[in-house]
Amino acid sequence: MLVGYRARDEVERADVARIRELLAATADPFARDTPLHVTGSAVIVHPGTRRVLLRWHERQQAWLQVGGHGDPGETDPLAIALREGREETGLGDLVPWPTADLLHAVVVPVPAKGAEPAHEHADLRYVLATGQPDAARPEKPDAPLKWLPLDEAIDTVSEDNVRETLRRVRERF
Repeated sequence: MLVGYRARDEVERADVARIRELLAATADPFARDTPLHVTGSAVIVHPGTRRVLLRWHERQQAWLQVGGHGDPGETDPLAIALREGREETGLGDLVPWPTADLLHAVVVPVPAKGAEPAHEHADLRYVLATGQPDAARPEKPDAPLKWLPLDEAIDTVSEDNVRETLRRVRERF
């Protein structure tokens, strides 16, 4: 998953080290019953307009990228990001953009909800593109979507790690 990936700063180096330790220590790094587990996510872009699609995440109370947990048997974080992106946005034409390489690796805290305790996601982030931005539809009423110019999206998100992900997307444009 991280072959050839280079962290850009000390915080990311520490996160990547934790993710590599997780991968070495467990047979299923995607298992949701561990305090730290791998997830796959993506920033969806419409290259023609240089806009990005953000999704409201009720649990985090924040505008974020799409993505989430692997389903049983899934072991490819890019495939997880693609599936989650399609499910959360209704966009059936999503493809890696401009390549399928990993954009950002980050460990993020997730608050407790109901019976599920607080935990962490070892989130592996990609960029996906659509040619049909008007086809985007929220998966559910409490998860609205919004297209924003990239700079406005950077100002809209509240998490520093997501701002960094979006700055990396800007480099790809």
